[in-house]
Amino acid sequence: MPEAKANKGAATDGADDGPTTDGASGSARPRRRQARGEARIAQLLRAAADVFCTSGYTASSTNAIAREAGVSPGTLYQFFPNKEAIAVELGDRLLDRWRDTYGAAFAQSRTELPLDRMLDAVLDPLIAFNCENPAFSVLMHGSEIPGQITEAHDTLHATMLTRVESALADYLPDAPATQIHRIAEMAFMVFKAGLDLIMAHEGEERAAYIQELKTMMFRYLDPLVGDDAPGPAPQARTDTP
Repeated sequence: MPEAKANKGAATDGADDGPTTDGASGSARPRRRQARGEARIAQLLRAAADVFCTSGYTASSTNAIAREAGVSPGTLYQFFPNKEAIAVELGDRLLDRWRDTYGAAFAQSRTELPLDRMLDAVLDPLIAFNCENPAFSVLMHGSEIPGQITEAHDTLHATMLTRVESALADYLPDAPATQIHRIAEMAFMVFKAGLDLIMAHEGEERAAYIQELKTMMFRYLDPLVGDDAPGPAPQARTDTP
């Protein structure tokens, strides 16, 4: 597993320190070696993120990642056996951070806010994470991504959809579950589409697209969950003349 490879690499990094027989220094050096190994792994993962964003996952290579990190390919192979292992480790770390981000974004104190303030409180950290970590989008949606990353992403997608449904249920306590699910899916897809546009722009244009996304989300949700929202919409007719 990539983590096991990384740990093995961390143990080998700094091996030139050599063994010690002194108790005090002997306890310090393994910690020093471990810290150096973790720093090297972080360096390689940052380089991989840059290369994946620049070239795409498929066109990237371990040589390009090593070059970006300023190390030899041999040093890279001390920690990761191949590009896939690097992608899996990077994807795992980004997914962990994404879970923390959306977990905080959907905290109950935020989802109980008025709709316009709730959209700011929920969307801002989600958008910021994606803008600060463009490799996340590359690894979650690119072609030929290792299967375990896409499986983890699909599971995460389902979990996030459940969180959106839970937030909507607080606004629509009398709505049937099927209606809440449809609204959640629609809102989620609007967010994903808007995020693609946001990621494609920078500076003032990015800020403008963020505002457009919030406006679109508000105008869609306000008639459904706002203070003046009507009751459940009439059911579509299924009979034929």
